[in-house]
Amino acid sequence: MPARPSRPPAAATRSKKPQVPPPDLDDPRLYVNRELGLLSFQWRVLEEAYDGTNPLLERVKFLAIVGSNLSEFFMVRVASLNAQLDAGIAEFGPDRMSPSAQLVAIRREIKRLMEASHHCLESELKPALAEEGIHIVPYGELTAKQLQVCKRYFAEIIFPVLTPLAFDPGRPFPHISNLSLNLAVLIRDASGAERFARVKVPDSLPALVPLTRTQKPTSKRARTRRQESFVWIEEVIAANLDALFPGMQIVEAHPFRVTRDADIAIKELEAEDLLETIEEGVRQRKFGSVVRLQVNQHMPQHILQILMTNLEVESGAVYRSKGLLGMTRLFSLSQIDRPDLKYKPFLPTSPVELKPTTDEEDLFSLIRKRDVLLHHPFQSFQPVVDFLRKAARDPDVLAIKVVLYRVGRNSPVVEALLEAIEEGKQVAVLMELKARFDEESNIEWARTLEKAGCHVVYGLLGLKIHCKAAMVLRREGDAIRPYLHVATGNYNVVTAHLYTDIGLFTCNPQLAADVIDLFNFLTGYSAKRDYQKLLVAPVNLRERFEGLMSARSSSMRRAARGIWCSR
Repeated sequence: MPARPSRPPAAATRSKKPQVPPPDLDDPRLYVNRELGLLSFQWRVLEEAYDGTNPLLERVKFLAIVGSNLSEFFMVRVASLNAQLDAGIAEFGPDRMSPSAQLVAIRREIKRLMEASHHCLESELKPALAEEGIHIVPYGELTAKQLQVCKRYFAEIIFPVLTPLAFDPGRPFPHISNLSLNLAVLIRDASGAERFARVKVPDSLPALVPLTRTQKPTSKRARTRRQESFVWIEEVIAANLDALFPGMQIVEAHPFRVTRDADIAIKELEAEDLLETIEEGVRQRKFGSVVRLQVNQHMPQHILQILMTNLEVESGAVYRSKGLLGMTRLFSLSQIDRPDLKYKPFLPTSPVELKPTTDEEDLFSLIRKRDVLLHHPFQSFQPVVDFLRKAARDPDVLAIKVVLYRVGRNSPVVEALLEAIEEGKQVAVLMELKARFDEESNIEWARTLEKAGCHVVYGLLGLKIHCKAAMVLRREGDAIRPYLHVATGNYNVVTAHLYTDIGLFTCNPQLAADVIDLFNFLTGYSAKRDYQKLLVAPVNLRERFEGLMSARSSSMRRAARGIWCSR
């Protein structure tokens, strides 16, 4: 064994120690801009679409996710920067980038992302899909038989749904709804005068028109021979516009897509009723200013100018695309029934700690026995639903309190709460109405719960409530015992199969006391700051975090000195 190195003299150590100046925390080079950081994450998602080790249709889905994320980025982040410019406000973050500088950098990065996304679709995914018998055929390359299929599909399915809207001195420019795909059509009448019309591509119909009808394969070998062909619906509509404008000459038609400001500005200090304020905000979202206009590379300037003028869009908000407008529409392609090209179905496990071993055991007795940690989506979310259903039906349960953020459209969690109300339980719900893009769903559930007799609170002034907690108060002998579920994830059975979250079942007295105090803070008036176990923002979370980090740092320094001295 080699001899341990001797400790150098203290003086020598001090003389060789480099003098490093402390970092200047105001230096903007130390920080990454928030918006550009979010776009960097989209590159990470795009990498999954390029990754050939992922199943092919999952790669298509990742590309669709990039498109969906970018749409939300424009609706919220870019819209917010535009609002700052319009209001003459310049909010500088630690990176010291002005709103205008951020918009320039964002446009540059978005164009790079779009180019890489279209390259992925055209050069990587489409050839791979063709090898698997899935073809997206341009309308100009359809065979005579496929053209016949398209014309029949257009006449029977598409044509009755279409509503062409003219634009002339007697008819104003039509409203273009958010994220809708449209055709800008230039027509010529018998006198030679040219007219402009807009045709909306109906989002109620499939984005891909099937050109072949194949039977479901009965074996893996048969599946490899299966051939499916599709054409985008907007191409079918564009090729059959003469049916919409009989007696007119179709000069040209080009697709375009708009993205509107969907960020709801809530003046809470002036709002007498938060529910009505957010309802109005959801309605106004449909008419928000246009923050992005997507057009194809072939749209001529005179048609683009009509759109820019009437949509009140500047050139910086126009994005020309070499291919598909709206990568989000690839979700329809990823849903093709080809399980061999998707991830193998994953069935979450049920925690053994929550499985009764005797007839006398139930969910409450198992939680009394020990705390149970759930790890979703690897473990099932069903125990959480069972917890609330059991509470609704148990005659000894007196009350249920829960914080809801995103519960989804068809919610067994809300159904369990409604059942509890019918069973005579006292139910209190904090429904966060400001859950972005879930406001409408949350408003509907809040009204349903309120009509059933639930105590509904709509959030707190100046705060967005992200905590996920449920408490069941149960009578046991002469005492009332609280049972808790606290979690990082939403009470949403759909996203619980997708997102990585943890949840905890417990009836720990200290945690229970904290959660009781927390609900008093959320639903009533409470200035309590000395929670025993919980870190609650904005009450004590930052203070406790800094204290824990300071203690950890001191502990590591002591450990380092101990290691050195042991030598």
